[in-house]
Amino acid sequence: MKPVIGVVHGNRIELDGDLGLPDGQEVEVLVRPKRLREAVGAGLQRCAGAMTSLWTDDDDRILEEIQRDREQAEMREPLG
Repeated sequence: MKPVIGVVHGNRIELDGDLGLPDGQEVEVLVRPKRLREAVGAGLQRCAGAMTSLWTDDDDRILEEIQRDREQAEMREPLG
């Protein structure tokens, strides 16, 4: 069993490649939408709007502090 990518056209699915099965072979098909790869952080950006009513200026300040600490840690020489 191997995953195969296809495109839906009405009630037909056009597959990208040869399945390696003889013509007329009966098969079982499980169809699910292909998940597209998202850029790192895209999911967070998509969901961030849910917090807008709860977000405060203090939250912004805390995140800015965390970012500054991370940047400073990257600039330090490694131990050892």
